[in-house]
Amino acid sequence: MISNILIGVSIALSASLQPGPLQAFYLAKVAQLGWRRTLPAAFAPLLSDGPIALVSILLINILPPAFRDWLQLGGGILLFYLAWSAFKNWQKDQDPEPEEEGPAPQTIFQAALINLLNPAPYLGWSLIMGPALLTAWSERPILAIALLVSFYFTLISTSMVLIYLIGRTASLGPGVRKSFNLISALLLAGLGSYFLYQAGTRLAASFV
Repeated sequence: MISNILIGVSIALSASLQPGPLQAFYLAKVAQLGWRRTLPAAFAPLLSDGPIALVSILLINILPPAFRDWLQLGGGILLFYLAWSAFKNWQKDQDPEPEEEGPAPQTIFQAALINLLNPAPYLGWSLIMGPALLTAWSERPILAIALLVSFYFTLISTSMVLIYLIGRTASLGPGVRKSFNLISALLLAGLGSYFLYQAGTRLAASFV
């Protein structure tokens, strides 16, 4: 069981600490709402990973390669939308203060949508997490449960620590929080461009 727990912890750490769309989203939301109201976004994988795991384990190998490309194309468009929102916040004369009644559910669903439209979790589940989970289940179901619990506990707790650290940095002053809006806008736009370029190139090649 210890080996399965270590596998879950290792996979979660590599996923949560790797720069990507979700981390850029945390940065944007901390700048907009503050770290306390951004914390619920760390639980987004609990909402999105069910469909991701199902598609990855059962369908990813039989669906055409274009499925991943269209998924990535949608993710790029979503990232550009979020980048535009962050850029508008940066343009404001006053640094945005956290809302008194922050839309925590909306933040969770936005983060979950980013995860659903990001090809990385599908590849992770189909190539790494899925096979590890199925192997553990074939030995004993309790081993698969230990793997899942350790994975999500590490993933969520690491994301919460990351959000907190971003928030503590932002508390240095309004200028830092305002800068976060610009940095997150650039990161989100850059990731969106990368997603669109990759997906667009592959889709264009498929039509040739």
